[in-house]
Amino acid sequence: MTEPHEHRIKRLAMRSMRRGTKEMDILLMRFADANLEKMSAEDLDLYDALLAENDQDLYQWVTGQAQGPEAYAALLKAIADTPSDVK
Repeated sequence: MTEPHEHRIKRLAMRSMRRGTKEMDILLMRFADANLEKMSAEDLDLYDALLAENDQDLYQWVTGQAQGPEAYAALLKAIADTPSDVK
């Protein structure tokens, strides 16, 4: 069974803001608000996989404290570069 696109966007947005750490909630929600609607199915697949990662690791990857997996490199950069004024 395939998940409808609009349901997928809502699910990923919810997972972006209910991470477990406030820092990741803020960073990922900002990115999700600015980008989910315009992402391709393949990009959404990658973002979905990224959301399954541990918050502590993810925070270090996004903030540049540690290098993340190469598969996520462009996505991590996009998250880190999302302007703070995006609502």
